Amino acid sequence: MKIRSLTAVYLLTACTLFGAISVNAQTTSPHLTNGRIRLVWAKTARGFEEKQLQIRKGDRWQNVGIPSGETTLLYAAEKPNEKPDTTFKDRTGTVFPGEKYHYQQVQWAESTNPVSLNTAGKAIHFFPQKAEQRTKNTVVFSQETDVATIVSEWTLDPTFASDIIVNQTITPKKAGYFSLASPTLATISTQDMSWATVPGYFQGNKIQPNFALAYAYGHGIPSLPVIYRERCASTLSPMVSTKNGVTLSVIPEPGLARDPWATDKITQTDWNVGLSHMNRKAQLSPTLYYPVLGEPKSRLQSGESISYSFRYSLTDGDWFKALNHAVYDIYQFKESVALRQSKQSLTDRITKMHHYLTDPKTSLWNIEEFDGKKIGAQSYLGGVVGSNKDAMKNSDYGAMWMLATATSDSLLTKNVLPYAENFKLAQQETGNSFFKGAPEGQYYLAKAHKFVEEWGEVVEPIGLTYYTMLDIGNMLLFEPANTELKERLRLGADRLLTWQKPDGHWAVAYDRHSEQEIFNDIQDLRPTFYGLIVAYRVLNDPKYLAAARKGADWLIKNAVETGSFLGVCGDARYAPDFATGQSAQAFLDLYDLTSDARYKEAAITAAKIYTTSIYTHPIASHQLKTVNGMQREDWEISQTGLSFEHGGIFGSATRHGPIQLCSHAGLFIRMYGLTREPIFADMARSGAIGRDAFVDPKTSVASYYWQAMNKGSGPYPHHAWWQIGWLTDYLMAEAELRSGGKVTFPRGFVTPKVGPHQTYGFAPGTVNGEKANLVIDENAVQINNPSIDYLLAKSVNGRKLFVILLNNRAQSSDCQLTTKSKKAISKQLPAFGIDVVTIKDNDL
Repeated sequence: MKIRSLTAVYLLTACTLFGAISVNAQTTSPHLTNGRIRLVWAKTARGFEEKQLQIRKGDRWQNVGIPSGETTLLYAAEKPNEKPDTTFKDRTGTVFPGEKYHYQQVQWAESTNPVSLNTAGKAIHFFPQKAEQRTKNTVVFSQETDVATIVSEWTLDPTFASDIIVNQTITPKKAGYFSLASPTLATISTQDMSWATVPGYFQGNKIQPNFALAYAYGHGIPSLPVIYRERCASTLSPMVSTKNGVTLSVIPEPGLARDPWATDKITQTDWNVGLSHMNRKAQLSPTLYYPVLGEPKSRLQSGESISYSFRYSLTDGDWFKALNHAVYDIYQFKESVALRQSKQSLTDRITKMHHYLTDPKTSLWNIEEFDGKKIGAQSYLGGVVGSNKDAMKNSDYGAMWMLATATSDSLLTKNVLPYAENFKLAQQETGNSFFKGAPEGQYYLAKAHKFVEEWGEVVEPIGLTYYTMLDIGNMLLFEPANTELKERLRLGADRLLTWQKPDGHWAVAYDRHSEQEIFNDIQDLRPTFYGLIVAYRVLNDPKYLAAARKGADWLIKNAVETGSFLGVCGDARYAPDFATGQSAQAFLDLYDLTSDARYKEAAITAAKIYTTSIYTHPIASHQLKTVNGMQREDWEISQTGLSFEHGGIFGSATRHGPIQLCSHAGLFIRMYGLTREPIFADMARSGAIGRDAFVDPKTSVASYYWQAMNKGSGPYPHHAWWQIGWLTDYLMAEAELRSGGKVTFPRGFVTPKVGPHQTYGFAPGTVNGEKANLVIDENAVQINNPSIDYLLAKSVNGRKLFVILLNNRAQSSDCQLTTKSKKAISKQLPAFGIDVVTIKDNDL
């Protein structure tokens, strides 16, 4: 052990006793220490370098990575070129992403320009030459370069003992474009790394050598020090975890990143903060860049100073624990949830959408002749290859049959369901071909008289799971004696068995003409195996369960353990999306069938990963903003709590923001019940509650993309079925959770495509020990508080109506319930509380 010089000992002692050292005083060994972390610098020939970085784990101190302290300043005299100058190839040697994916061309181009690839500008690397130990908790470093003076003040956070707050100031000596990176606190070797993530962009446990696969799909950690935009960073905290159980993260101070609707217009694509998992030298080390080189704030004149703050966080635990710290402690997510108040109850939205869907004009319902049958579906006005504004689609068959059963509405049972069923039968290939049992396509083109896929002439095994197995399976829950549907289900299940590889996985897709596998640059990291769960539950043949387990085991090894998932949207070239959340529910359903704990753990892990598809910033507030000529409080239009359709560098969220289809809400409530991790319940509630600013007041249909605000269904009228489905699943999950299992109904199968919500109403449930059937009747009772949602269930003997009241607010709520007979009942429910009111037959 080296003995410090007398001068150094005196300075440290004076710092400790008097709390400060003269501004002009210098020290050769500045340090920041408390009961949780130790950070010590030493003066070397290169400047002040970190010599020790430790975190306390239990009763011992543990080293964290390789200490550094090197700082990087980026400078460009002229604005960097916004055009890409590098191309990349996929694993097959083809230039990525391919010409036909024009939706992705703009995003890919801007994500591979010099600024994004972190090659723009001149990089000035340095260890600061001057250091001042101003107090025992504060060290200030300064550095003179040819282009600017840089001052960095490091302070131990008095509230969170494992955090260090850093404030950096750039003062230019000449005009130009400047970007100052957060200093490299420590680098983590690839051998020592157990996980790395920039939430919303990627997560993984290994470096991916193919850049396109890592950058576009998040299948592994990018090997280049790319700089990500905050627009798709769900939580603003790049992080790297080590194999000895420590996570190093960096978090910009709230308010530094872009606000997606700053005052009176969309500002989703503004770029204030750059985030990376690496420093400029491509060493693993969470890094921030501010301002972003070439963006407006980076243009500075001589003497025009700019400052920013951030924090390093050392977590004694994994990435999920570190994520929770950023979400709750820094970005105040709990407080954001507490702001949410509904002006229209979720129950009322369901009943209003019932009317929207039974009106052919509002729902754009069509009936067409096809092969001697009348088939029915809703118009789809989004992008479909070959469409001439004549595409038709049905979405959530489980929700369709559920609503028809729960309402006993003949407008559904006679005018919708028979034609929707015919659509499903016509959609499936039944001839002896390579594609027997699979759907011909998601969409029907009425003018061309044919079924087509969304983005090309392809057939996907997961499309078979969705549009044969899930849809027919959900219909059979309500029609168990329908022999034709059973036969069609078996056709699909046998095709899935035929296509399954020996190790359990499936191809991403087949070319319809050549029958050859395509998309060989990616793997089918999606819950395709779920179709065989449906087959086993309905047909009760053990071979289907065995095959489902083989598929699930492959997905655990290749997706859950590695953090690599694939999406289901063909027009987005399968960028990871809501199928990740769907995978979690698939594993949970398999656990229910097998009691194999591996599937429960896989479900929890996949759900944790899916929390990084939920926005947790900016902090929601009461700030007034103007939205399409109307005043709104910031929390009303906040992105916090909303999920991506697909994030990453070329997902829809880059431009449109998140979506209102919170299919994961019910799953997250179930996950909270399993794990008691608050983030699951808070994210579900934040996404579901108080979203009136996105609901069309005429139809009660929410817009799909955040940027559309309350324009309604737009080109996607079928989304109303998905909205009924996920809202019901969420309310059912809350009822079961809050009642401690005293209110519970059997769950059906997940919906195709958009996520993990499941169907109900095909069999009686239990309410306080009595068997009861799900009922949807807008005239049965009236509730005078929109924060109180309710579910209705009628006892099987028809003599009792159970009104399950749910307070969907973080504060207590009063309400008055009025029955058909005008009997009034007053109730007070605690925050997120439940009460069950039993109405006897004489008051029904």
